Amino acid sequence: MAYCKNCGAEIDDKAFVCPKCGVLQSNNTPVQAEQFQQSSIKDNGGIGWGLLGCCIPIVGLVLFLVWKDTKPRTAKAAGIGALVAVIIGVVYYILIAILGIGAVGIGMM
Repeated sequence: MAYCKNCGAEIDDKAFVCPKCGVLQSNNTPVQAEQFQQSSIKDNGGIGWGLLGCCIPIVGLVLFLVWKDTKPRTAKAAGIGALVAVIIGVVYYILIAILGIGAVGIGMM
């Protein structure tokens, strides 16, 4: 039996992580530890996160910043959704400004 390098709990010799505190153990090769990390994180880049980012751009930006290292596909979906929402908003306000100035110019208001 081995002991966790973080909390000191007794763990199996071949354990990737401590079941008590969740810290990766250094007695494994870096490749094994990376494979464990990749297998435990679900990163499918779902369209739902992009839609959420589009509906609430600040949430999409926050999710992008939080997940950019651990879940790059999902972070990209949320970031693109936020970016699309911001672009649509800017185009909308430019269009309203042009139509408003045009309406005043021809005497509609």
